[in-house]
Amino acid sequence: MGSTSDRIAGAANSVAGKIKETIGKETGDASLAAEGAAQDVKGKVQTAVGKGKAALGK
Repeated sequence: MGSTSDRIAGAANSVAGKIKETIGKETGDASLAAEGAAQDVKGKVQTAVGKGKAALGK
């Protein structure tokens, strides 16, 4: 993936993760909340990778 696509996918993963986490917490579904938190972290890492690639010019 290129830097832009990594950053876009990362942001999408982060937002989806936050939504899942919130729904899980509101409904008492610990599994969904944990899945959402993990997806949020994955998205943040993916965004950071995209920013790193952009800084390196890749």
